Amino acid sequence: MKKQRPGLRLSPSAARRGGRGREEAVMQDPTPERGGSACPAEERRGAAAGPASGGASWLQRVFEEVRGSSQLSVAPAEPPPVTVVAVERYLAEAPPPPAAAAAAAAPQYWYDVTLADGACQERCYLAPRLNGLVQRAHLRAGARLRLTRCSYLYDEKRLNYGFLCLEELERVGGAGPPAAAPARPRPPPLRGEKKRYLPLWNNEDPYGDMWVAEKPQAQVDVDVSKLTSLGQLEMTWRSRVHFHPLLVRVLHKSRLRYYGKPEKKLDMPYQAYFEVADGSGMMSMVLWNSLCPEWYNSMKVGTVLLLEQYAIKTSYPFKTQPTPGDSQMKRFATIEISLNVRDPPTKISIIPEEMVKPEWGLPEVKYRFITRSELDDLPNNHSCDVIGLVTFVGRAERARKREHGEDFWLYRWAHAIDGTSDQPFILELFATSQPDVFEHIHPMTYLVCTQMRVVRDLTENPSSTIYLTTSNESQIFITGWHKGQPYTKDTKVKNFIQWTKTQSEADQMKKTVIGGYYPFPRPPNNFLKYCKTNKVESVLKAIGETGREIEDLHYREHKRIAVQGIISAIRYISCSSAVEEASGVELVQKDTSQSLESSAVSKEDSVHKGKNTNLQNKEVKSFLGPHCTPGEQHQHQALLSKKSSVKRKIPRRLNRDAEQGSASVTALSSYPYFTRSARRKFGLDEFQHEDFVQDKTGQAVSDSLQYCTDREGMSDTPETEETGRTCDSWQSDLWAQVKDKLMKYLHHSTIFPESIPRKFDYVHKDLLMQQYNLHAAVHQPKETRTDKNINEFKSASGLGYYEVTVLGINHDIAIDVAFLPLFCPEDPHLFQLEDIQNDTLLSCMSCISACQQKATSNGRLRDMFPLSNEIVEAAMDLDGKHVVCILDICHLGEDKVEVFLSKIYKTVEPSVLDPV
Repeated sequence: MKKQRPGLRLSPSAARRGGRGREEAVMQDPTPERGGSACPAEERRGAAAGPASGGASWLQRVFEEVRGSSQLSVAPAEPPPVTVVAVERYLAEAPPPPAAAAAAAAPQYWYDVTLADGACQERCYLAPRLNGLVQRAHLRAGARLRLTRCSYLYDEKRLNYGFLCLEELERVGGAGPPAAAPARPRPPPLRGEKKRYLPLWNNEDPYGDMWVAEKPQAQVDVDVSKLTSLGQLEMTWRSRVHFHPLLVRVLHKSRLRYYGKPEKKLDMPYQAYFEVADGSGMMSMVLWNSLCPEWYNSMKVGTVLLLEQYAIKTSYPFKTQPTPGDSQMKRFATIEISLNVRDPPTKISIIPEEMVKPEWGLPEVKYRFITRSELDDLPNNHSCDVIGLVTFVGRAERARKREHGEDFWLYRWAHAIDGTSDQPFILELFATSQPDVFEHIHPMTYLVCTQMRVVRDLTENPSSTIYLTTSNESQIFITGWHKGQPYTKDTKVKNFIQWTKTQSEADQMKKTVIGGYYPFPRPPNNFLKYCKTNKVESVLKAIGETGREIEDLHYREHKRIAVQGIISAIRYISCSSAVEEASGVELVQKDTSQSLESSAVSKEDSVHKGKNTNLQNKEVKSFLGPHCTPGEQHQHQALLSKKSSVKRKIPRRLNRDAEQGSASVTALSSYPYFTRSARRKFGLDEFQHEDFVQDKTGQAVSDSLQYCTDREGMSDTPETEETGRTCDSWQSDLWAQVKDKLMKYLHHSTIFPESIPRKFDYVHKDLLMQQYNLHAAVHQPKETRTDKNINEFKSASGLGYYEVTVLGINHDIAIDVAFLPLFCPEDPHLFQLEDIQNDTLLSCMSCISACQQKATSNGRLRDMFPLSNEIVEAAMDLDGKHVVCILDICHLGEDKVEVFLSKIYKTVEPSVLDPV
């Protein structure tokens, strides 16, 4: 090499984090480069394969150079950008016994990264110290980077086998040429003895080509005389070694359970439970290890199985139990059927439904469907099935299974309506080992969820919102998956379909929302209850530890923490000023109807104009076959209404706090604070929010809104015509005294595009689903390509947000966090505004934002004064008082972490904690 490039270059945030900086070995290059078109090359596993001839590939040249280096390490000179094609995860191996003391710090998983340079692809091993790049989504499929240092690792347990190891990386801005997906089937992982990759973001989903999508159904002649029954097995299993064949129907199916650990040598440590039944009753059946990839996807609810050469074992006592649809069915709970590849090697046959004979006496699958109107009367933990039209689906998020562990639950929230109540089903959907369904849930599809559990707490708040959560045996189905499912025969399902035929598609489309921050479930009404329901050992975090908590988050990990502090300042940031004041923030509600209209076919528009399209369309037919969702046939109909942008006259307010001069609070000095004396000076305590006046059109508006527009004449500068920009603030007297003397000031009030719930758009539904799903492990060559930016989709929430400063109780540390008032005028039930009415401050901020949005939607709002009398009074009531703040934190990828204020508890006495 002509020269050695310098070592690791850190992003500014990584440099500030010190020791954690090496894993943040990616920085943004302001001058993006583009390479040639990528093309797949034959993958090599180990040195023996050798590079392709011609020397056109930079990656191949680096591979040969590092392998021939005396130090087995090189730093390439002027490395060109390469594209990440795949990032794949697998179980690490346990460290050898001498390193047992360091085992706690050893990674549980390793990562292989496939890179493309335009001429070939190379699979590389990621140095474990850089695992954080994957865990925080710096390094992901589709990213562009430069390889600044790499090494060559030999596997000492194999002959002439080694691979490239990525040691130092730099991220490059811009997009590279589309890289082809890796050749399939995928080879085994590079390092260790594991033969298969795991899904990148959880352990419950099947991943890879070894998971057979559909086993062929067998043309088997069933000899009924040779069969045994489940009832006979329970009576005779102890006296037998070999058992007669079983003919059973699958009634329930669990998600996959992965039980691999670094010290275990099993290649496929998977397990799945099924509940199977015949005419005598129901029994558990367990699918083990290598049989899971072969049979799990084919064993559906309702499938009829012929089992031979199986084993019988005593039931595991702590296994979850589904609730049978038929309450009269007998359950054999002492034993379970064990299916494995050996001891003995099980033989499984799937009997086609058309071959199933009535005389076999197999039970039909029965369900426990409920309507939304029936939900309010059901007890906690009640099991039920539901069907509804999806009106909202949130982004995919993750929750850590064990503190400091590397395993996560994957989940998302959804709302569905069924016409029996004005309230929706609120559904907490954990991954059910159905990734093709989970990743494609979107508004306006019919969603079926089975074996859901009711979550409610009547002891604390009888009016608290009820929601449903998945169980271990839940299954979810959407459009394209309904055909042949047993629930299509259920009476309540048929009633729901009939209801949809009466509904206007355009009306329902107005209520649809996708993605964004969804603050549910709300924290309980008192902090003692919060402590009881919190599973961590130490509930309260020191405010100075908040930075570390945020830094330790993984990609899309959501976490709730509690800190003590003092509410010291509140700043309102409007949509447009958010763009100007904070990088990465975009709350502009841009009208996209013009662009949509220009792309529509005028003839189609004229045909459907004025008509009331029903929801049935092709969606009802989806119960008979895989079809598109409602509205795709007439996708422009509900989207082509013209809307005019609202412009407002905004006074330029010159009120500034003269005491703000310190460089440490530069970010705050541009905001006008209103102390108690300032409020008295401007007479801000003299109007009442409850009083209403009538505008010229007769529209009732609050006096506070009218007051805002009336104050325009008080400004010392001329009015300007521009899109809304307001930024009004309040600060406590205590904050004015201590803000220049802080030891540490954390700023985490930025709002990112991923935080904003958006109105759903059929035309760009693939882009929206991609935005709010997790990053794919492997580059998707057929993914939607569009120039549309996520910020161009209309926000479904308010006009702005609040930045709240929380001062530590020792007055030495402070943190800025965000409060996002969520209100959807088309669907007031979406964000459950009433759930925070017991928080006076947060309730006031939410209510004034709701009033703003309602007024704006009516086209009459010009200027707003966000800090209403109620907000300031509520803030002044907390002036100097200790409170407990519940913060929702979520890692959105790269360096983007949202921190939202979710709840405030007032501490009256050390042992008594009440809500504000």
